[in-house]
Amino acid sequence: MAVRLLAFLKRAADEDPLVDLVEAVESVDKKRSPGLDWLLREGIALDRHVREGRFQRTLSLIAGIASLLSGLEVIPEHYRGSYSQRVMYTPAILSPALLVAGIWGAFSKRAARTVLPVVSALTVVDGVIGFFMHVRGIHRKPGGWRIPVFNLVMGPPVLAPLLFALSGYLGLIASVLRPEEDPPTTLSNRLPALSRSRARWPRLAPEAVGDDVLRLERQMREGRFQQQLAIAAALSALLSGFEALYSHYKNNFQYRVQWTPIALTPVLFVAGLAAVWNRTAARVVLPIVSILAMLDGAIGTFYHLRGQFRRAGGLTYPIYNAMYGPPLFAPLLFAASGFLGVLASLLRRSD
Repeated sequence: MAVRLLAFLKRAADEDPLVDLVEAVESVDKKRSPGLDWLLREGIALDRHVREGRFQRTLSLIAGIASLLSGLEVIPEHYRGSYSQRVMYTPAILSPALLVAGIWGAFSKRAARTVLPVVSALTVVDGVIGFFMHVRGIHRKPGGWRIPVFNLVMGPPVLAPLLFALSGYLGLIASVLRPEEDPPTTLSNRLPALSRSRARWPRLAPEAVGDDVLRLERQMREGRFQQQLAIAAALSALLSGFEALYSHYKNNFQYRVQWTPIALTPVLFVAGLAAVWNRTAARVVLPIVSILAMLDGAIGTFYHLRGQFRRAGGLTYPIYNAMYGPPLFAPLLFAASGFLGVLASLLRRSD
């Protein structure tokens, strides 16, 4: 049964990506349990929603949760720096703001099209600004970039702000997509509904730029942005892996498991780039490596939580140990790179 189902899905994906994949369930053997029947139907429905760009509510909620996790990492780091500059408060403000916008966008189509992109864009801009501030912070340390290894390890985490911007990037994507309850894309409703942008600002830009933006938005609303999201997954893995490298270097890689994100980072990076040019890499290699990254992030979260419990005081001083112990949610940011890879593997490629 499983072989027949996979063969049908492959044939449907190769011939017509808009085929009704629910027929796959009807084409396999009828002798199956109700639980398996429900699981197959839900899995196929989810795959179709993602392939057609109809997962706005889900991604909006995920963007809000990612913002919360990023904020919980940024706030303790800036607390250690005593919030010496006012700009250090901005991620502490934008993190809950994007969480609220993401939850709101999950329940309101209008909020997803108006509030969510504004807050997400501010988050992306704040992450870029934070990156330059961290680069300047390392430059101002004794020795500056002349002793990069020491100052990268002991100075402000140079790439962490770009990881914070990742949640804003997810929010921007969610704001362009269609909600799950929208009708499936067909040849009869694709051209005026999806070729026309609902945003007005691209029409204010120069004609060439505006046309490119409108074309990109149409492709995203149809779920045709696999290459773009694969690049985002590759860059996110590179950023997260670099953060894990110097974070684990601080304690001299005390446990062997600390090498796993370092080993997976180049693999996920190469898989993401390969998915841009090769369809097989996007549909086979990228999801496998991405799932491994997600599992590794979950295991890393367990080890970081255990590391906080093993510190002096343990649960007696939870706030202190959360501030100065291993960053609890950092492995989940690495897992987010894997999530982007899995999501990219389910999408369709650009025209």
